[in-house]
Amino acid sequence: MFFVSEIMEKAPDSYKSHLQEMVYESLTKLQIPFERVNTDEAISMNDCIEINQKLDMKMVKTLFLCNSKKTEFYLFITTADKPFKAKDFSNTLGISRVSFAPAELMEHILGVKIGAATVFGVLMDKENLVQVVFDKDVLLEEWYGCSDGTTTGYMKVKTKLIFNNFLTYAKHIPTVIEM
Repeated sequence: MFFVSEIMEKAPDSYKSHLQEMVYESLTKLQIPFERVNTDEAISMNDCIEINQKLDMKMVKTLFLCNSKKTEFYLFITTADKPFKAKDFSNTLGISRVSFAPAELMEHILGVKIGAATVFGVLMDKENLVQVVFDKDVLLEEWYGCSDGTTTGYMKVKTKLIFNNFLTYAKHIPTVIEM
């Protein structure tokens, strides 16, 4: 059985990564309330079902993408149930075809490993290499469910606070598309 802790409303006592520490420091500084749980390692969207139930929200799907030259990067945030079609994404943005960025680049640019992609990764993107792209359907949800930068920590935050407050603070102005 997949372990999901009780809900907590404060930062962990110790951090598993620099990014995770930055996440909680930023939320505290911005006075953005959150609920969080610790879990067994969650890698797939299927692992998120029990997390969703515990936190009473829907986890977003966060994809780290790049062009073929690996010079343009996109953090695409969509709903968990939508299949990703690179052709549709590229056509909607009017860019060359994208694919999943290599794990090493994701770790280098966003500070996360596979399965932990999160909007909070832009805190590590000091050079502003990454364009954040939201599927408009995510913005229709009251709650935003995502990783805290690890594969064992997940949180629930008001979507509007992520979109308006956090991303402004992180100096990443998102693009919104309809997929």
